Amino acid sequence: MLSICSIKNPQLPHFFLRSPSSTLHSLLKPQLSAPPPLLRFSTNQSHPLSSSPRIHRHLAAMAAEHSQVNTAASVPNSSMKLLFVEMGVGYDQHGQDITSAAMRACRDAISSNSIPAFRRGSVPGVTFDQMKLEIKLGVPQSLQHLLDIEKIKSVFPYGKITNIEVADGGLICSSGVHVEEMGDKNDDCYIVNAAVYVGY
Repeated sequence: MLSICSIKNPQLPHFFLRSPSSTLHSLLKPQLSAPPPLLRFSTNQSHPLSSSPRIHRHLAAMAAEHSQVNTAASVPNSSMKLLFVEMGVGYDQHGQDITSAAMRACRDAISSNSIPAFRRGSVPGVTFDQMKLEIKLGVPQSLQHLLDIEKIKSVFPYGKITNIEVADGGLICSSGVHVEEMGDKNDDCYIVNAAVYVGY
């Protein structure tokens, strides 16, 4: 074990150079002690902020916003007989409208497909009225509460929309230009991903 007395440093006090290891322990002890009470969290004791009415109101508002967007726990629903999945991506380069980006993502998903099977009775025992759609959208978390779900539903010309789920995804990036004439508040471009599940 290295002796402290062998360290030659004129800036250190003499008592430190001549002190045994017990003195070192006493000098370091405050740094090694337990954190102050405010940093302790116990499962039997609630956090001081949890009793704040303001915090409760804020959490309730966040929960309300979340419930308006996520209309289903999981998409696709295991009870639906799934036939196929359509996928798309949508952008809103100017105006910063996340609903427009989501609508374009849905249009992109369905615009290159035709579904004659339901109308022609290609699935035995299944009529056109039994066609179901479930939609999953990948949207930046900070923008999810701004989605207009009814406008997004209007993109689909037929089929019963049973579930819409909004998950963390998509992207906020720079369009490279801020065009005030097009309603830009900044140069943000919003990107949304969509998956459309079709079945009965």
